[in-house]
Amino acid sequence: MAETNPILPFKNFRFVVYFPGSPNPVAAVSKVSTLKRTTEVVSHRDGGDVSTPRHAPGATKFEPITLERGVTLDIAFETWANLVFSTDSNGTVSLADYKRDITIEVRNVAGDPVVKYLVTRAWVSEFVALPDLDANANAVMLEHVVIQNEGWHREDVSPAPAQDL
Repeated sequence: MAETNPILPFKNFRFVVYFPGSPNPVAAVSKVSTLKRTTEVVSHRDGGDVSTPRHAPGATKFEPITLERGVTLDIAFETWANLVFSTDSNGTVSLADYKRDITIEVRNVAGDPVVKYLVTRAWVSEFVALPDLDANANAVMLEHVVIQNEGWHREDVSPAPAQDL
């Protein structure tokens, strides 16, 4: 086992995604977009201050996250996406349980969890079930979901594993 090195960055190709209540990772996830948070800047000036604006934090928003995976027999993405869309003839939609917390777990080269992010109250706003099909291509079929979320935070991973190069 390698020594722990707190300044050595982890690789970005070892990760898994978990849906709530399942001990198994979501099958075949190959790409997760960035976790991005933006806080608006509110500028104001004091009445006696001629030229220097002051800045304070305003509203914070969390950008949508895209999860991409190979098309398999697993219908987890489609099932989740269908919670906000009705495929039945009367067009009724039940929004019960359409939001879920998901966990994105980054692993070191040895496969040990090193960083976890909990994405809260996520729901599917876009679902691509079938990519472009091309008889001349040599590629894996990928489906993806774009999820809206109400925030994310980093969770501790204990105990801290040794880091691999």
